[in-house]
Amino acid sequence: MNYEELLNIIIKKPDDSVYRTVKKEWDRISKPLDGLGDFEELICRIAAIRGTENPTIEKRTAVIFCSDNGIVDEGISQSTKEITKSVAIALGSGISSACTLAKSAGVTVLPVDVGIDCDEKIEGVRDMKVSKGTRNFLKEPAMTEEEVLKAIEAGMNVVKELSEQGVEIISTGEMGIGNTTTSAAVLSEILEIDSDMVTGRGAGLDDDGLLRKKQVIKEACEKYSFDDWKPSDGRECDRAFKVLQTLGGLDIAALTGTFIGGALNNIPIVIDGVISATAALVADRLIPGVKDYAIASHQGREAGCLLALKELDLPTYICGNMALGEGTGALMLFPVLDMVLDFYNNAAKFSDYKIDEYQRF
Repeated sequence: MNYEELLNIIIKKPDDSVYRTVKKEWDRISKPLDGLGDFEELICRIAAIRGTENPTIEKRTAVIFCSDNGIVDEGISQSTKEITKSVAIALGSGISSACTLAKSAGVTVLPVDVGIDCDEKIEGVRDMKVSKGTRNFLKEPAMTEEEVLKAIEAGMNVVKELSEQGVEIISTGEMGIGNTTTSAAVLSEILEIDSDMVTGRGAGLDDDGLLRKKQVIKEACEKYSFDDWKPSDGRECDRAFKVLQTLGGLDIAALTGTFIGGALNNIPIVIDGVISATAALVADRLIPGVKDYAIASHQGREAGCLLALKELDLPTYICGNMALGEGTGALMLFPVLDMVLDFYNNAAKFSDYKIDEYQRF
């Protein structure tokens, strides 16, 4: 896939007639109108995405992209890049944090190596490596155009494959030391705001570490002039792609492809924290309409998460102050989803009580 082919992708709107039908079904259930609030809307959205008035989410997969980031060389993390490989091994063997939560939530975990800085293949981890990590974006662009496109295509292909296997909903996750730095840099340039507003402590930086991280991101953002890619016709795609290529990571690029793939295959894609929220925003800037197929899970601890979700106009469903990574926050949405969908399918109707329905005015 080349750049022009990517930009020629057209996303259709989810089925509005299905949405309206499911909304009416909610109103027939014996409860106050909109009594389950945003959760009613969420089931309507999932149904519209899937194109069915009776959606199911029994077959679900968490896709977790693993990659290293060259910016780690600048001392922006308290961990070294070797941790990326170690956690990927844990993901592959089923003992990581995400794997533990996924078992409880009935979710299959698919870890994918798109850029771990190692030569060996990791057992239990899908090998879709584009390169052994990215470059240090303080010194040079993180990726080439070809590398970004390969990573995006990897994400798209994973969704297509899972769709063909009957998977009904996908949650996103990532593992890569330094990726709260890459996501903060990308997000600040996509939103065109001061990078300090979206730069947090990541996995637990002290004050000096946070100051260093902010300085590195600000210096890098000042190094590149992304206004050169602001098109006169108002489209955001060229600028968004260049920001991703210059400041992003292979995990963010693969997640970008995952959100595009969800829209192409009518699969709801659940956003985790700030990294996947940033990828969802990039995806929607590249291919307008992608956000209609994305579902936010939790608010996250990083300030950039809510800013990205606000830009996408997506509500969150969990306020947990979480920052564990690996897609764990997205996984925690599934038990709640199961409960709400079961209520939608099995709750008593007003007709069962022989009382009149509430009317909308």
